Amino acid sequence: MIQWRGYSRSAPAPVLALALALALALICALLLGGATGCSNEASSATLGVEPTDKVGVLLVSHGSRSKRWRQMLLDVEQAVREPLLDMPEVEAVRSAFMEESEPSITTQLKAFDREDFDAIILVPVFLTVSSHSVNDIPTIVGMQSNPETLERLTKEKIAIYRPQARVTLVPTLDFTTLLKDNVTARAERLIEQPEDTGVVLVAYGDARYNQQWEELMSELGRALKAKLGIETVAYAWCGHLVDYSPEPTQRAIEQVLELEPRAAVLPLLVAYDPMFQDDVIGAAVEQSPRSDDILYRPDAILPDENLHRWILDIVQQTLVES
Repeated sequence: MIQWRGYSRSAPAPVLALALALALALICALLLGGATGCSNEASSATLGVEPTDKVGVLLVSHGSRSKRWRQMLLDVEQAVREPLLDMPEVEAVRSAFMEESEPSITTQLKAFDREDFDAIILVPVFLTVSSHSVNDIPTIVGMQSNPETLERLTKEKIAIYRPQARVTLVPTLDFTTLLKDNVTARAERLIEQPEDTGVVLVAYGDARYNQQWEELMSELGRALKAKLGIETVAYAWCGHLVDYSPEPTQRAIEQVLELEPRAAVLPLLVAYDPMFQDDVIGAAVEQSPRSDDILYRPDAILPDENLHRWILDIVQQTLVES
């Protein structure tokens, strides 16, 4: 039996929150303006790719002040660039960061417009649904016009830009088996004796979509049980939701060590950022009175060739379905 313990400072979001947010995004993208809650200028950010379109692919990730973090995402672009450009419709591949660094989403959308692109396939490189993928990105590209989101993005100095090109926003990563395979492979490399080692999964977290993040953790825990025989799994958040505190990770480690001789800590983060892998998760490991019983490697989901294949597959699928 898997022992589940999640450590967060936030209550789960309402069950219907995700469905309502996605429905609003789709309605705003399809209507030609004038509907309540939708911008009158949102029509140029509609869904779909036509057979004769000049298509660009935009890979969007969160953003970080860490040069190494940014480079790991740029390495993804480099790995998929040529295969994407081999697709007849695709004529450019670019990366953008939501915040903290350039090039921003707006910067790259303007570049596509200057080059007269007809359609953009926007691929969010995020772990699962979040405020970024459901609210922020659709607002930045003109698919939504939620006053609360607009106000917050303005305060964060994130520019809004409605491109002339049509935008198709594809699903996030948890719609594939990629994360299960990634976490299982990393755990297998780290853990020599899975029969007496528990696992702590540490992810960024999201207040509004806490339920979806918890479901993702549960899925990954079941995969660890099925593939490696790991009985005890806990999870903790390390991002804004917990004020970037190591305390939730510390508590999760302690709970695992109450049940198992050893605990393996796995960062469930897209790339390496010293603020998280070192200052939050690493600090929690170092401060534990049983640090000798903790297995930890400050790694990340990247690099992962399966992520490259997922990007290629989702873009190809979008082109075919359109």
